[in-house]
Amino acid sequence: MLLICPHCKQQYNIDAGKIPPSVKTVKCKNCGQQFPLQPAEGIGAPKTPPKQPVRRIGVCISKGGVGKTTTSVNLAAGLAFAGFKVLLVDTDTQGQDSFVLGVKPKGGLTELITEELKPEEAIFKARERLWLLAGGKSLAGLKRLIDRKDFGGERTLAEALEPLENQYDYVIVDTSPGWDPLTVNVLFYVNEIITPVSLEIMTLQGLVEFLKSLSAIQKHRKEVALKYILPTFHDQRVKKCNNILEKIEQLYGHMLCKPIRHNVHLSESPSVGQTIFEFAPGSTGAEDYRELVRKVADNDKLFR
Repeated sequence: MLLICPHCKQQYNIDAGKIPPSVKTVKCKNCGQQFPLQPAEGIGAPKTPPKQPVRRIGVCISKGGVGKTTTSVNLAAGLAFAGFKVLLVDTDTQGQDSFVLGVKPKGGLTELITEELKPEEAIFKARERLWLLAGGKSLAGLKRLIDRKDFGGERTLAEALEPLENQYDYVIVDTSPGWDPLTVNVLFYVNEIITPVSLEIMTLQGLVEFLKSLSAIQKHRKEVALKYILPTFHDQRVKKCNNILEKIEQLYGHMLCKPIRHNVHLSESPSVGQTIFEFAPGSTGAEDYRELVRKVADNDKLFR
């Protein structure tokens, strides 16, 4: 252990194991002054590992009915069950994330941005290590507020979330179908995108349209990138599903996640306000979303 006298700057190399626990100060042999017994800053002192930056992940595609909300909620819940602190943000006017989780927050994203509620009031603790910023009809007014801004409207969401995000390991953002000011805001905030793709031709067209729109955003914000393509509603008995899956693999194999198989429990669990892990933990739906959590967290040991 290296000690440096703060009075005369004399340095001493000392074996820390030979110092009695009761000793709190030492006397400098050079100048005779006493000073606290502590290693020189940055030298020999135990280092706390730096906190990893929060991961901002958007669940996006310009089409409805592909499993965006199911994926957003179960990915967020799965990461929370795995031990991470997660904030789930619902940017859809339907506000279905609250319904799927079986909770009724008194406010949410709109109230946070308009400052009608403090962050601790707007952010609802839905599960252990899982917090929710709810969506809902009030987001329609928020879209108008964004539209009326003369400058920087696309950063409205980022400005609200960035001061809060260091409390979490992941921020998962659920988006609405189509293309609106809030979707643009999401893409000006998140760095990674998961795109659920139901295995049908119309969804592939939606993926192509979304990629065109994303490309326009990337001209202004290079940090955002499509990282995962998640096939949903995969029925191995249907030849068309397998053919479309093969086509996606040919085009986007490096981004492709293991498909979420068609499973009735995934459609039943929201009716009782439970995630798939709570409603049917032994189902193929739960198994597939656990696999997604492992891939996103880059940790094959989770849940094993």
